[in-house]
Amino acid sequence: MRIERIEIRNYRCLQRTVLADLPRMAVIVGANGAGKSTLFDVFSFLQESLTSNVAAAVARRGGLEELRTRAQPGPVAITIEFRESGGRLATYILEVAEDSGRVVIRREILQYRRGARGKPQRLLSFRGGSGFAITDESAYGRDGAEEDRREFRLDDPGVPAVKGLGQFRDFRIVSEFRNLVENWRISDALPGAEVARAEHRSSQSANVARVARFLYENHRDRFDRILEVMKSRVPGVERIETRTTEDGRLVVRFRDGAFADPFTARQVSDGTIRLFTCLVLLHDPKPRSLLAVEGPENRLHALLRRELAGEFRGYALRGGQAFLSTHSPDFLDGAELDEVFWLVKSGGISTARRASDDDLLRRLVGEGDRPGTLWKQGLFPGAAPQ
Repeated sequence: MRIERIEIRNYRCLQRTVLADLPRMAVIVGANGAGKSTLFDVFSFLQESLTSNVAAAVARRGGLEELRTRAQPGPVAITIEFRESGGRLATYILEVAEDSGRVVIRREILQYRRGARGKPQRLLSFRGGSGFAITDESAYGRDGAEEDRREFRLDDPGVPAVKGLGQFRDFRIVSEFRNLVENWRISDALPGAEVARAEHRSSQSANVARVARFLYENHRDRFDRILEVMKSRVPGVERIETRTTEDGRLVVRFRDGAFADPFTARQVSDGTIRLFTCLVLLHDPKPRSLLAVEGPENRLHALLRRELAGEFRGYALRGGQAFLSTHSPDFLDGAELDEVFWLVKSGGISTARRASDDDLLRRLVGEGDRPGTLWKQGLFPGAAPQ
């Protein structure tokens, strides 16, 4: 399962932003303040809404008036199109508004379309906490089949229906979408060595050491691959190990051939830790349905950035989906043109463009130029600082 299209309305500077035909790896560029972090925050907002509720997710962002696009009275709306396991294109719509001063879900829909021009078949439809869901999804929409439609009323109109109904196998596609969003990983890949108790790395890289040990003990081939990449790209690295401290914390230790004692992660460069963190993340034996990382190339040597883009593509080809932002032409040179999108901000509103839709860029790349080089030359209109 992967996201094929996302539409965002009234979410800060994203008044009506659409990214369509999303590939397995998408790289976002743009000037500072163009809305890249806001775009990534949309994923966090949706995930927080499903794990908690929309009121809590909105409150974390300063309230609905702070979240909603200035001077826009309509609801905050997010539309996600994804390919469900049966091969059909499904659409999830979430609209958030206020009712008597309370943040609620104004509308929530999950539907799929039968064929390219078929009428949308709604599997779930709620307004203000009340609605219906279809249980027999396999029969629903077939000629002569009777739908098993159940009415529900939620105790809290701020809790998405997919959160509750997605726990039951009767609602397969609802459950698939819930699992899709809960499996997302939104990260800034910051350096870190102390570890929380979790099998996967946290969004702030806090448990990288624990995951490194997990890979070492259960997926030695993946750990060895990480070590080989580190050896080839970081001078002096001979071994990576994890150690439990007296107070129960786990730390990463690097052994340099020039020194007798290993260094803890806090004693090596941020760039080394960042590369190691990215590699641990990318060699997860169960790729995330969406891995969103802002500035994965930060603190890395320019010659390593293009190779890192290739590592992310390899992750995507293994079944994940990577969503990345960058300010590095070197990293962008590692992307293909149809993987590149850029944001343009004008009058406080951001819009998205796809690089492969630009005739000039397509022609130049066809002649051998790379996307990062063209971006540096100013050929992505509106994507550079003024």
